[in-house]
Amino acid sequence: MYRDNTLIPAEAVRLAALGSLADGDKSYGDLAREIRFFVARIVGPSLDLLGTSLELLRLEGLIEALDGTAATETLPDEAMLRITDEGKAAFHVLMTSNVRGLANDLSRLVIALKMRFLQLLSEEDRHEQAEIMAEAYETELARLQDLRASYANGFLAEWLDHEIAEATERRDWFTALDARI
Repeated sequence: MYRDNTLIPAEAVRLAALGSLADGDKSYGDLAREIRFFVARIVGPSLDLLGTSLELLRLEGLIEALDGTAATETLPDEAMLRITDEGKAAFHVLMTSNVRGLANDLSRLVIALKMRFLQLLSEEDRHEQAEIMAEAYETELARLQDLRASYANGFLAEWLDHEIAEATERRDWFTALDARI
């Protein structure tokens, strides 16, 4: 993690894998395909994000093969995997991390993953995550409004107005989500 308790790219993929297995056992091949599909649809193809190996998660004891195959042995695509207790603890740490500035693809991926797996957290943690995301959009909104104050005319001003409207809508959505939880 970065010093501000936000995820680095490899941890976002780790969150995708652990969250998927926390939601239910999956075959090695299905898990790998699911992670590639989700990440590519949110941020596009990225070697930085798809370089994390499921084998590393096995070696670290965060996931394991249902048939008891040792972590040092290669698994076939059809081998079934499950999350371990250590993996559940790691998943919780990743899910309850902060969200970094929202103007990049990694933040979009982290938010999408948090939304995908939010139901796996306790009610208290779900509230906290909704608040963190609403606050992140509030910070983004302040940044955009400050920039907008310096550029009153032209296409940049129009674009900033659009960005401000989107950030406002997202902040309000997360605030409403927190109230619904």
